[in-house]
Amino acid sequence: MALFRLRALRLWPRLCRHLHGRPATQDQVMEQLSACVSEDQLFDVVGKNKAKLSVGHVDRAVSMLWQLQKERPQMLRTVEQVRAHPQFLTLRVLAENKIALMDDATVVDMLYNVLRLSVEHHDSLVQQLVTEAWNRLDSLQMPLLSKFSVCLSDQHLQHSPLMGQITDILSQKLDTIQDARVLSTLMISVSPLVSSRLRDILLEKADTLLDTMDPSHYNNPRRVVQFLRNIRHTCRPLLEKCNRIFLLNVASLDAENIGMILGLYQSLQFNNCDFRLAAKQRLTELVDSSTDATSFTKLFAALGPMASQETRDGLESAALLLADDLNTQQTLAMVETLEEIQSRNLQLISKIASVIHRNLAVYKPAEVARVTMALILLHYQNPELFAKLRNVLERHLQVSIFPSEVALLTRVLAMLPYPRLDEAAAARAAAMLPQCSLTDLHSFAGAIARWARNDPSHRHSTPGRYVRLLQTLNRCGLERLRKADRLDLLLEETRYVAGEWFEEVLLEETVETLLRLREQVSWTNVPEMALFLTKTNHVCTPLLDRVADVTVENVDKIHHSATYAILLPFSVLNYDPPRADEFFDTCIQHFTPHISSFDPHLLVLLAYSLALAECFPPELIREIFSVDFLAKLDCQLETMPDALNMRVRLRLMELNRAVCLECPEFQVPWFHERYCQQLQRRGNGSVSPIQQQIHKMLGDVLGGINYARVAVRTPYFYTVDFECVLDRHGQPVPYVEPSHLHISEEGKVHWWPSSAEKDRTELPPGAQRIAVDFLDSRSFCKNSRHMKGEAMMRKRHLEILGYHVTQIPHFEWNSMELSTTDAWKDYLRKKIFAVLP
Repeated sequence: MALFRLRALRLWPRLCRHLHGRPATQDQVMEQLSACVSEDQLFDVVGKNKAKLSVGHVDRAVSMLWQLQKERPQMLRTVEQVRAHPQFLTLRVLAENKIALMDDATVVDMLYNVLRLSVEHHDSLVQQLVTEAWNRLDSLQMPLLSKFSVCLSDQHLQHSPLMGQITDILSQKLDTIQDARVLSTLMISVSPLVSSRLRDILLEKADTLLDTMDPSHYNNPRRVVQFLRNIRHTCRPLLEKCNRIFLLNVASLDAENIGMILGLYQSLQFNNCDFRLAAKQRLTELVDSSTDATSFTKLFAALGPMASQETRDGLESAALLLADDLNTQQTLAMVETLEEIQSRNLQLISKIASVIHRNLAVYKPAEVARVTMALILLHYQNPELFAKLRNVLERHLQVSIFPSEVALLTRVLAMLPYPRLDEAAAARAAAMLPQCSLTDLHSFAGAIARWARNDPSHRHSTPGRYVRLLQTLNRCGLERLRKADRLDLLLEETRYVAGEWFEEVLLEETVETLLRLREQVSWTNVPEMALFLTKTNHVCTPLLDRVADVTVENVDKIHHSATYAILLPFSVLNYDPPRADEFFDTCIQHFTPHISSFDPHLLVLLAYSLALAECFPPELIREIFSVDFLAKLDCQLETMPDALNMRVRLRLMELNRAVCLECPEFQVPWFHERYCQQLQRRGNGSVSPIQQQIHKMLGDVLGGINYARVAVRTPYFYTVDFECVLDRHGQPVPYVEPSHLHISEEGKVHWWPSSAEKDRTELPPGAQRIAVDFLDSRSFCKNSRHMKGEAMMRKRHLEILGYHVTQIPHFEWNSMELSTTDAWKDYLRKKIFAVLP
């Protein structure tokens, strides 16, 4: 009998849940709830039937409250009023008292809905629902587990032991998931905890489910891309599959979704020309209907960076009218977009800044830093606002416990127009340094350097606090490198690290660490390794050889678009690996079948990098210099940031020049004459003090200043530092009388009109045109006197144009051996007259 009673007690909660969950033959309260079309009607029903409300009634009421809110635009929602209503408190109390009677779906749905209705995370109802769902975790079906994981993420519990258990369950039951929505939601929730093994099987499963789902459900691929962003992993085939789904649905995407996708792509450094063009068109269509603050802000943030100047002006005018209606997040998005498009609309900037000033107390620490940085980069002038921003940043700095946040706050504080390092800020930075990644240490280094430069006392002495901070910073950076044992993590930390501190303190140690870990170079990380070597301008032959070997052995596993990154250090640094021909041929054969799928701008950059290495694949050259390709490239560049736009246009010109000079058999016309003339007009036309010094000494060596010309423009618009001509007997040939040439005190070169037309005069029979180029440190690799690919290509092209090229490396000209005027002149004499037979 006792055993029977024990079993009955165990079964009682389950039986109660079953009885309460069973629909009644006629449930008038449920019918009344279902008929409600407003919160007031629903709360009226709840108030009149408090004693009758079952678990099902409470669940339906809370669910309907969220549905009524969800159906409204964001600006028309009344969540605060709902949460403050007395009958909502009744529903919360009833729900808390009936948790034991709820089935699994009701527990999770109730938690999801009350969080959507902004019930605080520390509320007892939320905590008890989380605890109840945790107790039932193993029995939750995967759709419910997915929804529960969203609730935990909403409460910032992504790193909790509970989320760890969900990650483990996902790993075990992954094969049972057949819904892309369930999987993609779980992927985002567990992204902070996934191992590389789980990452790979999740991506494989997502790839399969995207093929089987309804292609109109664009939120599923969006969540997959978000997962990739969260784990900082670029899986090109999967990104391209998601992008194809986005393209199918562009017509139904709103500005918010387009902005989210573009932001995710930017974080992943993934560009797709077709999507950008389609997104620009769709956003342009939405301009007239985006009249409220919410929709307009999302449109402005997405379209502004891609729009023409005329469209931007219209958007800025509309933004000025809506500025007073913006909330804090909308104002943040607006000011960051204004900074991104480099707006000079002072009236709009001032208006947005005044809104920020009013609402400054609402922003989170990182948001205050972002606002401050945007205003500084916009060159906004308001001492009162910046003083307040400084105070807010310092307060946040004192209480922040996150290394990355402290690094960000410190970096932004150093950007403000205040020269002295605050003692409290210095102490906080010093305490946080041992916990920092290399990325964060780099932020601290920039801040300390800026403080030291701006501190008036630093001009006369070296304040001890700067020295101590830098010593601690250097020690932490070196220790982190020496302890590094995972190549992928090291490459991730150094991805955005550059500059003086890194090059002087950490570069050599970083290369030593990479050499120690070079056996971990694989087909998955070889593009990142190549990009690091390119970025640092560092010729490390064992690492470059390893990159080449891994590429040749695993080229079929590497995405074709990654060949650009892999080839880059070899062409830029002018280095040929032991099996150079095999390496270059393997890469070219790998990407050639996919030429049509490359983004236009990336194809131009790829072709230019190959041109540096004297490689001109015929299929690639024919594709780039086709009319259709160039038209598509023009359209794409109109949607891209100005800096990238100018860089790609410059590379296209240089590629056009290289093909004309080195491969005339392709019969590609030179169509950059006007572009080069515009570049020349925008240039400053000045020469450096060293070049002025060399010019004067060339005059002494050759017999007069009129025997050497400065800044000579060649065909195809190279500019030679100095040009002279030797006749058939090795004697210098004069150009013009000295009075026709003038170099101003500022280093400006002036030729009178009578000589300007003699840029390319015919040579006397047997004469030799000499180009004298001064090569500064930019022409050489960081750690050696090895000349880079660009300087070598320039030399080749000048020789094709008929010059004998004499190069003057900076380390020779500035050496101790050439410390007197006579030594410099002898050096120039030997260089120039060495061309004689």
